[in-house]
Amino acid sequence: MGKKKRNVIRVVLDTNVLVSGLLFPGGLGWIIAAWKAGAVVPVFSRDTFNEFRKVLAYPKFSLTVQEIQVLIEDEVLPYCEIVDIVEEIRGVCRDPADDPFLSCAVAAGADYIVSGDRDLLDLFSFRNIPIITPAVLK
Repeated sequence: MGKKKRNVIRVVLDTNVLVSGLLFPGGLGWIIAAWKAGAVVPVFSRDTFNEFRKVLAYPKFSLTVQEIQVLIEDEVLPYCEIVDIVEEIRGVCRDPADDPFLSCAVAAGADYIVSGDRDLLDLFSFRNIPIITPAVLK
């Protein structure tokens, strides 16, 4: 008999959740621990990944180019999945900047979109993909 396959949760993390988990591990650091343990797979599209990279470069985080590169290469890329967008979702969120997270989740067949953003959370779900807070995922 083979080993029982473990259920891995595929999630689209909004940028604020992702950055908080990586830079302020006391709060949402457990999300990073979950993906390093193989229980969660963070899913990105090109657009969501580019936003994440752009936010890491904000002056308020005081990260050097090298620190950003190490963070991405050591803490994110080995554990994540990148998907190609098949259908670009537009005009669903109050904030159009949040629509790429919906596009990513649909393309990935994600289990959840994890966010602290009211514009996403107020949708509750999109195409049967629940939109939850990090506390619900935990």
